[in-house]
Amino acid sequence: MATVPEPHTVPSCSSAILPKPTTTLANASASTIHRRSLRFPQLTGLKTRSQSSSTVNRSLVLVSGRSSRLSCAGRTVFETQDSAAKVPAVTGATWKSLVLESESPVLVDFWAPWCGPCRMIHPVIDELANQYAGKLKCYRLNTDDCSSIAIEYGIRSIPTVIIFKNGEKKEAIIGAVPKTTLTTSIEKFL
Repeated sequence: MATVPEPHTVPSCSSAILPKPTTTLANASASTIHRRSLRFPQLTGLKTRSQSSSTVNRSLVLVSGRSSRLSCAGRTVFETQDSAAKVPAVTGATWKSLVLESESPVLVDFWAPWCGPCRMIHPVIDELANQYAGKLKCYRLNTDDCSSIAIEYGIRSIPTVIIFKNGEKKEAIIGAVPKTTLTTSIEKFL
């Protein structure tokens, strides 16, 4: 015989951000569960930190702008920060002029929005774009939007970072690798 867990009360934060549940566990089987759609801001990075507070704040606060912060009960749950360098996107229309005809070496990050490891290396690519500014051009190519280019260069797994020099593919690095691995590969072609 199956047992039904007892319903538990969880302290909720502000209903302006998180809606109250439409059903409880006890009556979930007797009624239809309706899901509410929530819109969250686009996040570019994640940074956690605790925040001491003398007062207990039960509201959920979201701050927008250069950084976003989600706080509950006086503690920062998570905080996002926009990176200083935005690596521009390259598309099928701009591929030839930005990558193949570039006089300097080019690093292209092949990624997709649904790929977790791709998002993990975005800050690393941003740092490399800052570090090698003027020596190396960095771009991102969304493989969902430009699948023909991904197929042309044999991209079977993402994230894949390819370094081009004089319009030719010189080296491919597959997976979410440390910054040192990418730096070593870049240094070969500068």
